[in-house]
Amino acid sequence: MKLVTYVYEGIEQVGVLTADEKKVCPIEGFASMNELIEKADDKTMAEIAELAAEEKNAIDFESVVKKAPIPCPKQDVICLGINYSDHAKESAGFDREAFGGERPCPIYFSKRVNEAPGDGTDVCGHFDMVDSLDYEAELGVVIGKDAKNVSVENARDYIFGYTVINDVSARNVQTAHKQWYFGKSLDGFTPIGPCILTADEAAYPPALKISAKVNGELRQNSTTDLLITDIDHIISELSQGITLKAGTLIATGTPSGVGMGMNPPCFLKEGDVVECEIEKIGKLRNRIVK
Repeated sequence: MKLVTYVYEGIEQVGVLTADEKKVCPIEGFASMNELIEKADDKTMAEIAELAAEEKNAIDFESVVKKAPIPCPKQDVICLGINYSDHAKESAGFDREAFGGERPCPIYFSKRVNEAPGDGTDVCGHFDMVDSLDYEAELGVVIGKDAKNVSVENARDYIFGYTVINDVSARNVQTAHKQWYFGKSLDGFTPIGPCILTADEAAYPPALKISAKVNGELRQNSTTDLLITDIDHIISELSQGITLKAGTLIATGTPSGVGMGMNPPCFLKEGDVVECEIEKIGKLRNRIVK
């Protein structure tokens, strides 16, 4: 199933897309996607699947305002840095001090999300303080139940679904502060969407095509099975010391092809349109504005 958050007749609600993705069926009884993830059991999810199959109370999806599937995550989004080998090489080429060196352990950081832009929403480039705005298409993993001390073998059981995340980054801010939190957490820097694809809809581990285009030009083109640290180990390791609450979003890293990896670097400017797409999940499209 593909689950979405949207606004219809002034009311924000959660819904499930029909098979052709042209209509959305409202899911009653849940005030937000966070609440649905936290409270829905197998019976509820089966009922939601029936809604989509029967197109019950379906409305035209083009008639709604699309939101990020989880507009306001309960906790910061957890991110993996340098988690594709080819991206590691291009990052070190841009700034060896900031991105080079040995990495015997995964790089974890977080993004503060005030409200995540959804598919079709403009993203502010904060050009008053940013001179090197970049994009990063990433597979987002949505945790489905509180995870603590999870084994590698059982990590899969804690996944609710997957989404597309654009880890928008201000490279000058990111490198100047010697850490990544500020340069990746400016308002609007975490577009998410267009939906959550429930975990049962993808083989595990997910080996899905992932790409990013800028103004129609293909920049990133890879697959999600090329992670250095895989999803099982990410969930297991983090859960040893952190309780991953239901609804937690994990951005698993980006492949090569980002703006800073080009020669010369090619950063985003006002008016650029970024399209991040992952097979089966869909396309997340955002325009950059001042």
